[in-house]
Amino acid sequence: MADYSPLTDPSTWRLHHDNREVARLRVTGTDMPWVHAEVEALPGFEEFGPLFAEQERATEQEDWERADACYERIRAALVMSFPDGTPVAEFLLHVHGDGTAAWRWSDEPFEEFDEEQ
Repeated sequence: MADYSPLTDPSTWRLHHDNREVARLRVTGTDMPWVHAEVEALPGFEEFGPLFAEQERATEQEDWERADACYERIRAALVMSFPDGTPVAEFLLHVHGDGTAAWRWSDEPFEEFDEEQ
């Protein structure tokens, strides 16, 4: 697996809720540290639409407390996996109303959230 890169186009990352795949994120590009993708919503993903919409509004309004609360709810409900199926340790995911997504990820928890908890 020396040539493996989770950012290789057209890699597909996955979102899971309660051990069920609810979305596929097909990478369309990167703007480090952000990865961009098209979202293929699967059954079960629709319940998260309002949460992602709230997060997007909070971010646009620079309401960081509300955006952080959305982040925490997303992380509590969803697990992201790399294209090879292994879980992502930490991620900050934004799903937009136009069917696209952007996220940052890490092999370890993000420092700014560790300090708050």
